[in-house]
Amino acid sequence: MTTYSIDGLEALLGELGVNVPIPSFIESEVLRRPIDIYRSYLADTASKVLECDAYLAYEAIQSANIKDNSDLTLVLPKLKLRSDKPKDLAREAFIKFSSTPLFQLPLPDGVHLRFVFSTSTLPRLILSYIDDRMEQYGRVGLLGDQTKTSANGIPKKAVIEFSSPNLATEFNSSHLRSTILGAQIANLYESAGWDVVRMNFLGDWGKEIGLLGVGWNKFGSEEAFQSNPMGHLYEVYEKISEQFKPEKDASRKARDEGRGTAEIEGKGIFAERDGFSKRMEDGEPDEVNFWKRIRDATIAYYTDTYERLNIKFDEFSGESQVSPESIAEVESVLKEKGIYQESDGSWIIDFSKHGPKSLGVSVLRGRTGSTSYLLRDIAAVLDRNKKYSFDKMVYVVAADQDVHFQKVFQALRYMGHDELATKLEHVSFGKVQGLSQQLGEVHLLSDILDSSIKQMSEALSSDQNDHPGIDNSDKSAEILGITSLIAQYCGSSKRTTGYNIGTKKLVSFEGETGTTLQLCYAKISESDTDEAVLANVDYTHLQDDLWTEVIRVIAQYPDVVDVAFRSHEPSAVLAYLFRLSEELGNCLEEEEEEDDNGEGDNGENGGSGNDNHAADSRDPPEAILAQAVLYKHARQVLKNGMAILGITPVV
Repeated sequence: MTTYSIDGLEALLGELGVNVPIPSFIESEVLRRPIDIYRSYLADTASKVLECDAYLAYEAIQSANIKDNSDLTLVLPKLKLRSDKPKDLAREAFIKFSSTPLFQLPLPDGVHLRFVFSTSTLPRLILSYIDDRMEQYGRVGLLGDQTKTSANGIPKKAVIEFSSPNLATEFNSSHLRSTILGAQIANLYESAGWDVVRMNFLGDWGKEIGLLGVGWNKFGSEEAFQSNPMGHLYEVYEKISEQFKPEKDASRKARDEGRGTAEIEGKGIFAERDGFSKRMEDGEPDEVNFWKRIRDATIAYYTDTYERLNIKFDEFSGESQVSPESIAEVESVLKEKGIYQESDGSWIIDFSKHGPKSLGVSVLRGRTGSTSYLLRDIAAVLDRNKKYSFDKMVYVVAADQDVHFQKVFQALRYMGHDELATKLEHVSFGKVQGLSQQLGEVHLLSDILDSSIKQMSEALSSDQNDHPGIDNSDKSAEILGITSLIAQYCGSSKRTTGYNIGTKKLVSFEGETGTTLQLCYAKISESDTDEAVLANVDYTHLQDDLWTEVIRVIAQYPDVVDVAFRSHEPSAVLAYLFRLSEELGNCLEEEEEEDDNGEGDNGENGGSGNDNHAADSRDPPEAILAQAVLYKHARQVLKNGMAILGITPVV
């Protein structure tokens, strides 16, 4: 018997003494979220004993806060019950409930009734539920799963744009956080049943590439490029940028003083840069061949390096790939609608004139004829819509680009693409600082990964504690180093919050770090045996508080994933995994204490009281087996959550 289907689930509930069929609610997904089983039965019971609408009761049920020491909360004011003494409403309602196979008696708390799952049925129901799903637990797509993400059996399509570094320039903290959060958000969409396109929109066109081209003509070395393509290109870019800085400063000063910049920008490196980028746009062979070489080298480098982070892109696109047809369409429509206008040789949109005023004025095509990043980004939306017919496109980009995306979305509305604009979302995030202080001088993604792994290797070598399943091998150092980096850049708070990387946290073996997650996973993996299967379990050994707390937490996993998906907050999954590992840690500590108490003298003192105490302190084989089964299923939940975050288990 499996719980894949409603029939199988109801058969199990019947064996547990629960009345069937399961009460039906539109919002309930009992085949994917086990707590929805409890919600459905609680709503049905509440509607009967309190004489209120069942759907109103379902909406009034909330997942309890961790600190509430309960599993579900019934918010009584939402039921619109009549009472002469509203303050006594919870006590009046409390006496109408009785315990059931699924629930203990409720606890009145102000205007709430708090419900705790019955420990007599919880272990078997939840472990059986997870056992039938294992790696699919928490995901949409099981047999009989009534997913809400598809129409006519065809999954919705999401395009997730993230990482998006610029050719040959530094891979900074914002790029790294975009990479990690974007990959996690893409995983969340897949978990929710969407067809996901992972897109890396490279900064591979425009004036910055023109500047790199000027630098290559001055400082480029074929030998150095063949030996270390990305390292040499970065070196060239830094040298030409240093030479260009005085001219940029002079132009900025003139602009700030209200003076024209045409004279400054018409000579020197300004003119060389603009000329190179214009020749690229015109398709001149030398410039295009240079661009193609560095683009190919960059994609090859990043493909290999992203793989170390468990990330693969479906498409390496870029500013260079935007079609001339879509660019022409954007300019033509905007001109036709009176939005696009010429100003001092450039073509602009005056958002302050057409609204909203806060967006100011933006250049779409410069006086030299070159296209701007804004124009290419607007046109890229049209290209992607034609290619993918997406239901949603998400840009995972730092918060300092918020105004840019507002301009993209508004320009599409100007063009009459209101419906298309509603499918776009900028998922912003705050800055993470302290990378250079923590990892030293790093410029490229591979530098960041190598430095993190090196520090983890040093931490493993110097740590005096024994960590079962983890050694000081290169493999362990790489997995742990990357895990810690992912955990740091996912963040323990909401993504919009900026924060500093702790100087010690990256390689810490304590607290809420990626390393502690791996240590917990490795430790509970030790208990796995061939006998650790549900058929051998005596569930009465899992009804104590330590074990039921773990079961309560693993039952919440699908709900946590749903919250993370809806809010685009992968940190919710990370926080959940920390909580689960904490509860598992409590169980492991209890076992260690029992082992310590059981280390008697093995009868050498003639059957002393110590020997009897040791025998009493050890769990019977049936209990040890039940605990091993629980660890096995908790480990699977840890693994599922780690997979969403892009973390590979160390064992």
